[in-house]
Amino acid sequence: MAAGAGYPLEGLKVLDFSRVLAGPFAGRMLSDLGAEVVKVEPPEGDASRLWGRMTAGVSGYFNMVNAGKRSIAIDLRAPGAQELVLALAKQADVLVENFRPDVMPRLGIGYETLAAANPKLIMLSISGFGRDGPESQRPAYAPIVHAELGLIDRTARQKGVQLDLPLSVADTNAGLHGLVALLSAVIMRARTGLGQHIDMAMMDATLMCDDQLHFEIEDAEATRNLPPDMWETGAGPILVSVDFRWLWKLLTSGFGLVDPSTPEMEIETKISARRAAVAAFMGGLATWTDVEAAMAKMNLAWGRIRTGKALRDQPTLAHRQSIVDVDDRAGGTRPIVQSPYRFSQAVSGVRGGAPHKGEHTDEILRGWLGLSDREIAQLAAQGILTRDGVAP
Repeated sequence: MAAGAGYPLEGLKVLDFSRVLAGPFAGRMLSDLGAEVVKVEPPEGDASRLWGRMTAGVSGYFNMVNAGKRSIAIDLRAPGAQELVLALAKQADVLVENFRPDVMPRLGIGYETLAAANPKLIMLSISGFGRDGPESQRPAYAPIVHAELGLIDRTARQKGVQLDLPLSVADTNAGLHGLVALLSAVIMRARTGLGQHIDMAMMDATLMCDDQLHFEIEDAEATRNLPPDMWETGAGPILVSVDFRWLWKLLTSGFGLVDPSTPEMEIETKISARRAAVAAFMGGLATWTDVEAAMAKMNLAWGRIRTGKALRDQPTLAHRQSIVDVDDRAGGTRPIVQSPYRFSQAVSGVRGGAPHKGEHTDEILRGWLGLSDREIAQLAAQGILTRDGVAP
């Protein structure tokens, strides 16, 4: 990295009206890339402030997706709130929101109103089903999209049980695709001088990222590659990414594994006998050194089946410092996932923990709008501003 290199998005001003995950995730990445991200919360705060370990009044979940941001709390329904938002929007480069499509216009701060105040504004709207379709008013969280797009059904057919995915893929996909679209719009604005409105549906973003979908929509599931197998070794469980038929060939030719099947066996019985033989071989690998040596000899891709609690010990994550510690605001530190972006001529990364609700109200209104203490106090007296449930 060049000496004196800065953040790629330094100087970019972002208003983040979004809640929970899809929008806040995009905002977190913008902050990690150097943008000044102001989280605009309702008086009751983001719902995710209640999820996870609470330290110094900040939950673990909220901290993970809102680290590095500043916070102002505005009651968007209060008289005068629209004027305050428009004033802030005039100073912003980007606005992110993930309400249902009718909410922002109903509050008097829809895209047309915001763009009239600031034609250069880029607005990213993330919703479950898009802004103008037959289901645009449906509420959506990640599990709803997982169900609608066949992911839960696919899991049930492959694993034998109907379960949601163990992470919010639909949200993070929408956040990442939203980030790509938003940064594309920033580049385009440099040519045209104009902002625009981005309509990002969680349905579209997740569908685009489904690399297994074509097997189903082309009725070609019989051609699907076999899923990877998991085996219990003497050192611990592993996943091996290889067709079992190829694994069997490697073990019989390279390790002298004896075929327990006979010609008169039914195919299912034969497969079961061979899998039992492989299981016994794997169980005989007593140490991780033994496992690594066997996998290396077969030139197979494999991985330990780790717990999330042990990820700081994963060699690559430790080397790349992918989990770091930030100030927990209680005299200690708390872990947080680092930005994945690594640049040769720029810096990126988490720049601190998440804010308390309304924590930066005064400095934002002074810095962005030049308001005096008296003017800020007047907005609080009108019920427009709150901080941790009380007026600033």
